[in-house]
Amino acid sequence: MHDVPVRELALDLLAIGLTRRDVCRILGVGYNSTYRWQQRIQPSHKSSHIQCFRCNSGPPREPSAYLYLLGQYLGDGHLRHSGRSRCLSIACCTDYPGIMRSVEQAMRDVLDVSVFHRGRPNVGCINVESTTNHWLCLFPQAGPGMKHTRPIALEPWQVELADADPRPLIRGLIHSDGWRGTNWTTKNVGGTTKKYTYPRYQFSNRSSDIRGIFTGALDRLAIPWRQSNQWTISVARREAVAALDEFVGPKQ
Repeated sequence: MHDVPVRELALDLLAIGLTRRDVCRILGVGYNSTYRWQQRIQPSHKSSHIQCFRCNSGPPREPSAYLYLLGQYLGDGHLRHSGRSRCLSIACCTDYPGIMRSVEQAMRDVLDVSVFHRGRPNVGCINVESTTNHWLCLFPQAGPGMKHTRPIALEPWQVELADADPRPLIRGLIHSDGWRGTNWTTKNVGGTTKKYTYPRYQFSNRSSDIRGIFTGALDRLAIPWRQSNQWTISVARREAVAALDEFVGPKQ
C-alpha cells in the first residue's frame, strides 16, 4: 500500500504531462495503481499532511534549510503551475551531485515533501522538483517573467531569518550562481616578473536586487566584496575567502 503523499505526487506528475510509465518508474509504483488513484483520490485530500510554517504563523523547523533553499530559488529556481498545485523547480548541474543532494534534503527539511527529478542528464542539467501549493507561501518573490526583469525584495520575515544567520543564504546563492576558483596576477620582483595565484569567490546574477541580497548577506558577516563587472560580485581578499571557506567551499 502506498500512502496518500505518494498518490498525490503521482497525480501531480501525470497532470504536468509525464507518461504513466515514467511516473511508475520515478515513484516505484504499479501501472494499474496510478490509474486507480486517478479515479478515486479526491482533491480535498491534497497536501493535508504538509505543515507549512507560514500558514501556522510560526518559525521554520529548519531555518538553515529554508535559507539555503531561498538562495537556490533566487539563483536557479522558479515556481510553475502543476494542475491545481504549484511546483518548485531548482535547476542543478549534474557535475555537482553533492549540491543536488543538498537541494533535495532542503526541500524535505522545509516541508517534509516528496522530491523528484525531471530533465535530461545528458545535457548536464536536472531539475529537482517538489509539488505543493505551500511553496507559494514560502517564496513570495514568485511572479511572471524572469527575475531580472522585475523587482525582487525579501519580506520582513525573510530578512529576520537572514539577519539571524546569513550563512545558509550565501551558501545557497553561491551554489546556484557562484563559484570558487583560482585567479592570478603578476608582480615585478627584483626586475623579474612573477606570477601569483590566489583563490576567490564570484557570484553572477543579472538581477541587481538579487546581487544586493547577496552583498547584504556578506555585509552582515563583515566579509569584504567588490563588483568586478556589470553582473558579477567578487570576494578575493585572503581573509574574506577564508571566511567563506568555513561554510561554502568548492562546489561538489
